[in-house]
Amino acid sequence: MKNSIANFIAHLDQFGKKAVRLGIVVVFLWIGGLKFFTYEADGIVPFVANSPFMSFFYHHPDEYKRHINKEGELIPENHQWHVENNTYGFSAGLGILLVTMAILVALYKVVPFASMIGSILIFIMTLGTLSFLVTTPESWVPHLTDHDWGFPFLSARGRLVIKDIVILGGAIITMSESAQLYLSRQRNR
Repeated sequence: MKNSIANFIAHLDQFGKKAVRLGIVVVFLWIGGLKFFTYEADGIVPFVANSPFMSFFYHHPDEYKRHINKEGELIPENHQWHVENNTYGFSAGLGILLVTMAILVALYKVVPFASMIGSILIFIMTLGTLSFLVTTPESWVPHLTDHDWGFPFLSARGRLVIKDIVILGGAIITMSESAQLYLSRQRNR
């Protein structure tokens, strides 16, 4: 009985690859689509404003703390600041990029080389996202009154970011699978 179960599980790798690909596609389509909404654009501000690689997209990255809207909150003055800061323009551009990468990853059977490029871009983007753990103070629990603060105590933003390690591994799987399909088709020409 144990061997039968182990044998069944041992052959789930192809199904697992498809599940990883589908997961990446769903996450990037969904999150990419959300980037066109105010609350999502507002939510990424601390990450972008503190990033040495991305803060230049904002006009006033150093001023973001005075203009934070909580999820579900819309303060008109803060919203106007975000309009002037390019918060929403950057977020829309990022949304287009995320949706495009998701579509490329999804189309690996049709255009495996382009799908491989999409997976490489996701891998690179995930490295950038993981860098937020170093660059964004809001990734860690602040020192307010609790004894548990700073490293290794991840805040909600930090917990959101750390999960990208799994996406990083998934991007390696999808880029490898797309590259294998592309090379196989090249050999069969």
